[in-house]
Amino acid sequence: MANGYTKPITEVIEELKEELKEFVATRLAMLRSELNEKYQSLKTAAPVLSIGIALLGTAWLLFTGFLVTIIAQAFAPNPWNYAISFILVTVVYAVVGGLAAYLAWRQLKQKGVKPERTIRVLQQDRIWLQTEGKSQI
Repeated sequence: MANGYTKPITEVIEELKEELKEFVATRLAMLRSELNEKYQSLKTAAPVLSIGIALLGTAWLLFTGFLVTIIAQAFAPNPWNYAISFILVTVVYAVVGGLAAYLAWRQLKQKGVKPERTIRVLQQDRIWLQTEGKSQI
């Protein structure tokens, strides 16, 4: 029965359904927006990154050849001079590369690629819904 203070149950259910639709739509829009920002950044940086990696790779190979030749000249009378120089350069590269990989992994782990804002808001919403549910009982 409807009087000035209460609403019929069908109207309450309809309002609840509309609010739930709005709630879900807002959260999905937030998720799409955040993922789109990350995708646009990646899409813009990818071609430039590819060119940079190719040029750096070429420079690195030439520099490695130079280092091996210089170190081999230091061991010139030894018949193993090139083998020794290759091993020395390999060890140095392995140490520096391992350190760089560790630092990059640590940075990715700290920042991550998850949509943090959306997850945080959804967790807050879950807590709010739980407290609202308990207060209604």
